Parts: sequence; structure tokens; C-alpha cells
Amino acid sequence: MRKYIIADNQELTRYALECLVQKGDESITYPAYDKAGLVALLKEHESAVVVLDYTLFDFADEEQLLIIAERFALSDWLLISDELTPQFLRRIVYSSHQFSVVFKDGQLSEVREALNAVERHARYLSQRALDVIISQQQEEQTPSILTETEKEIVRAIAQGKTTKEIASERFSSVHTITTHRKNIFRKLGVNTAHEVVKYALRAGLIDSSEFYI
Repeated sequence: MRKYIIADNQELTRYALECLVQKGDESITYPAYDKAGLVALLKEHESAVVVLDYTLFDFADEEQLLIIAERFALSDWLLISDELTPQFLRRIVYSSHQFSVVFKDGQLSEVREALNAVERHARYLSQRALDVIISQQQEEQTPSILTETEKEIVRAIAQGKTTKEIASERFSSVHTITTHRKNIFRKLGVNTAHEVVKYALRAGLIDSSEFYI
């Protein structure tokens, strides 16, 4: 019988997951409340199933998660969260077969199927997770509707530069950059610079490390 590490900081959800994975009177679940505690438990139970709500845990990014999973190669992971970004899902799913994915607002039967799968060392991806990954692929395959100049301006906007700063760097007038901004907003169907930044991240025009906060 496999051991389960429940890494979810919502008490009600953690209790529900513990009930789902317990079989008979034997306790096979261990709670983890942070990354350090999770690693400590994996050292004791290297082949455990980790049921993790990534969004509630103290991982800096998906790279840390992948490193820990690779370190404990005998473990299986079931990610169960309210929301996971397309970029995160693609990176995790394509990088390691240790990860299965369901969402907290999914059907209970789906969670049961996922738990049964990971107990057998099989991967389980919910239909919603597959839809998110596929839609992201389709977006990336869609030809860009922006010109190269507009892409450069989008990068500058995403880096927090003002219209005046962009004009100065490009040796253009403020009026010219303002016109470019209006065209970019119209083409992308957005109304704010924040939405432009989201497009730039999704389209790979900038790396998250370049994001201006």
C-alpha cells in the first residue's frame, strides 16, 4: 500500500483528501505544510504519492517543483488546485511524467480516478487540463498580428517604460509612439497596458524575469 503526502494548506480540503486516500483503518497519509516539511517527508517516504495544491505552497516557481520531483524520482505527484496557468501546466506536463493534474472544482469521480491512477504509477490529466494545454498550443501557433516595431513597443511597455521614454529610445515623437500604442491595443482587443503585458508574457515576447513590478 502506498504512502500519501497531503500538501494542501486548506484544512477542509486536506481532510477530504485524507478521507479519499485512506483505505481501512491503516493511516497512510502525512500532512505537509510547507516545502521544507514536504522534502523531509519525501526523504522518509521516497516512493510516496504527493497530493499538492501548488498555488498554496511556498514554491518560488515551477523549476523548484521540478527539481524536487527529479530528486525523488520514485514519487508520483497529483496537482490539485483551483487554477493553474497554461504556461505552468505545459512546463510541468512536458518536463516530467511524474505529474498528474486535476482541478478542485472538478467532479469527485475525476479526483477518485486520478488517485487510482497515481497509485498504479500511471499519469492522469483531467479534460480541463488537456483543454488548457491544447488551447495554449493553438495560441502559440497563431501567426502574430503585430509588426516588429509594435512587438518592440510591447516589450517596452511590459518593462514599465513610459510613452515618453519609448519615444526617446526610438528617436521618435511621442505622437508616433502614442499612435503605435493605439494600434497595438486595437489589434489585440485590449484596453489597458496590463492586458498588453499579459499578451507579451503569453506570446513569449518577454520572460517573466523581465516583468516590471
